[in-house]
Order: sequence, then structure tokens, then C-alpha cells
Amino acid sequence: MLRHGDQILVAVVEIAGALIIFVGAVWAALRFVVVGLRQRSAALFTPIRLSLGRFLTLGLEFQLAADILRTAVSPTFAQIGQLAAIATIRTALNYFLRREIAQEQRQVQGERQVETAHRSSR
Repeated sequence: MLRHGDQILVAVVEIAGALIIFVGAVWAALRFVVVGLRQRSAALFTPIRLSLGRFLTLGLEFQLAADILRTAVSPTFAQIGQLAAIATIRTALNYFLRREIAQEQRQVQGERQVETAHRSSR
């Protein structure tokens, strides 16, 4: 009975992670189309990428949580090894996503500061 409850919890958390990633991808695609139809500036796509990156990061965190839940009850050594590999890969993905998001945010802020300085010098 407890094992069945664990499987349901894992499935719910996995579905939540998948839904977060799906919603983020759909949102980013729609924004890409809307912004792309209005203007062709590459700078306008950066906020879309940042938002998609946040959705991906959050979705990956949920997927990792599901893997941890799956392994939490009476794990075998094989399951522990698989969890370690999955956790390492997902942690690395999250690290690089977060790093890219931070870089993009700094770039967007720098561009805004330049625009503000340019406007106030007129």
C-alpha cells in the first residue's frame, strides 16, 4: 500500500515538472511569434529566453525531486547509482541554465542603462 502511494507521489511530481516545462515552452513560443511579427530586433528575444530558462530550471528541479522520491523508499544500490547520475546531470544543467540566465540579465540591464543614459543626455 505504501509503495503504491509513493508511486502516485512520484507520478504527480513528475507530471508537475513536465507541465511546468511544457507551459514554459508554449509561452515562449507564443511570445516569440508575437514579438517576431512586430519587430525583428534580437534584443527583444532575450527576455523570452530568460523566461524559458526559468521554466526549464523549475521543471528540472521538480524532475529531480521525483527521482529523489522514487529512490527514498528502500533503494537498491543500482537505484542509488542511477539517482546519483541523474542528479549530477540535472544539477549541471541547472547550473549552466542559471549561469546563462544571470549573464542574459546582466546584458539586458546593461542595455537598459545605456538606453537610459542616452535618453537623458538628449
